[in-house]
Amino acid sequence: MRLHYKNSTLEAWVIAATVLAAMTAATTFVMLYGFDRPVLSETLLHAVQIAIIFVFFGEKLVRLFNVLDKRQYLRANWFEAPLLLTLVVVAVGAGRWFAIEHRAEAILVAVSAYLVLQVISKVCLSMVVLSASGLNPTRALIGIFLALILAGTGLLMLPKAQTHHDAPLSFTDAVFTATSATCVTGLVVRDTGGDFTRMGQIVILTLIQLGGLGIVIFGGVLALMLGQSLNVKEAVAMQDLLSAQTMNRIGAMIAFIFGGTLLIEALGAVMMYPMWSTVPGMVASPDEQWFFSIFHAVSAFCNAGFSLCTNSLELFHGAWGVYGVIAPLIIVGGLGFGVLHNIACVLWFRFWRMIRRQSCPEHFFKMNPPVRLQLQSKIVLTTSAILIVAGTVLLLLFEQVSPNPQADGRLLSALFQSITARTAGFNTIPIAEMSEASRLTLIALMLIGGSPGSPAGGIKTVTFALLVMSVYATLRKRREVEVFKRSVRLVVVGRAITVTILFLILLLTATLMLCVTERHHGWPMGDLAFEAASAIGTVGLSTGITPFLTTAGKWIIILTMLVGRLGPLTLLAALMFNVKPAGYDYPSEPLMVG
Repeated sequence: MRLHYKNSTLEAWVIAATVLAAMTAATTFVMLYGFDRPVLSETLLHAVQIAIIFVFFGEKLVRLFNVLDKRQYLRANWFEAPLLLTLVVVAVGAGRWFAIEHRAEAILVAVSAYLVLQVISKVCLSMVVLSASGLNPTRALIGIFLALILAGTGLLMLPKAQTHHDAPLSFTDAVFTATSATCVTGLVVRDTGGDFTRMGQIVILTLIQLGGLGIVIFGGVLALMLGQSLNVKEAVAMQDLLSAQTMNRIGAMIAFIFGGTLLIEALGAVMMYPMWSTVPGMVASPDEQWFFSIFHAVSAFCNAGFSLCTNSLELFHGAWGVYGVIAPLIIVGGLGFGVLHNIACVLWFRFWRMIRRQSCPEHFFKMNPPVRLQLQSKIVLTTSAILIVAGTVLLLLFEQVSPNPQADGRLLSALFQSITARTAGFNTIPIAEMSEASRLTLIALMLIGGSPGSPAGGIKTVTFALLVMSVYATLRKRREVEVFKRSVRLVVVGRAITVTILFLILLLTATLMLCVTERHHGWPMGDLAFEAASAIGTVGLSTGITPFLTTAGKWIIILTMLVGRLGPLTLLAALMFNVKPAGYDYPSEPLMVG
């Protein structure tokens, strides 16, 4: 909600002080926990944190007296009182009202928890405000991704995030890892499970979750959870981000995304838990087994492809969890939240109709009109199924005639690689040992990618379907592109063609630049094209050359991953935001094509 203040200058100073306090709080946490030993005195850093709490408290008091509608302000910040009350109870009652052995440590934990919640809430809510600031929305989105990548880079370069202090992570490798995690790609230059500590792995996991679902969505979730309604600008921004049809469904859509994500990832982690014990020595303790399960569940659902195992999932080639848990997580995560919401609504309506038919048959015909699958959902589900089946068949065919056929489990391996190639990036067989025909098939699947509104990359399934139906309409001499007995507007078809051409140009450009920067390695162009396609489609599959790229080659892949995640059309819109459409048309003249 939009709050109005009496003195705008005072509010500007309050905002500046709050931003400075939040940055200082984050810096103190880095100094305390990011190094082998604190950079400054622990007593001094804890004193600074306590002082920051008073700054936040003063911010609330100043705004309370400066706001025009105090009741609206208290309603918007209702959660502040319980947080402060909890902090005071712990600080005053530790050792007095309830028994705690180390009173000082309990107070410091409460202070740290309060500051972390304050900083997270302010950052997330700021993302929603920034997206609705009236600036170029695509530039704001790019800025958010770059800020997230830089923050992840700094955290990954901390000594506590790395295991090998004799060979510390370089700036380029840190940016590469942070970009790959934020863009949910999965290409790695360092072993995620071996070269990063638990802190570094948690940083990567956080970047995957924020980058996959979007930090702006998290800001909207937090705003709604805290009881803050979105103003018109914020609602329009969230509507555009979520592709919601009406603004009054934004709250339900955000709640579905957040709740559905947590539920699906939690179920995936629980079902995946027994899988890690099938390889002796892989996981040492139950706690580590749970972390492996959570990490891979989030990585699979967000279509990231990051794995804590050195060779991805090759050691679990025959494990049922790979095909029964990880593969479904990849498919569901790649369908898009809009499609998942539509499917959930259809299933709920049918379930409710069945209940009403059994319990109140006289009111059955008074129910609301039936909820049906939208055209977007039909295209996504049909295209995804066709691509999975077609990819599986082609991989089976090409690997059967290749010099290195997979004798056992060929069907499951082909099925899994067909699923994961469309943006997840896990692999159960060595990609470098596959035939050239199979790798070309994987390149085609990587370029197509997942579906709109999902963490997946590529040109998207709907774009591919429209291209195919455009060819079909031309061959049948139809004046419009038709899908499931519905006509598609010409502007949508033009956008699909534009996206595809931009992706192909990006693929050729990235491959050409890699051929120049990596010429001394002597790698075949097919491996470089595979690497470029994997980065563009934010997939993460590789023939094994990623860690050995030159510094220039790594930066080419970094930029390619970022463009592939944001989309070439998004970047083009950012550059042409102020370009006004022409108000005239030139006379037409016939041309011969083909």
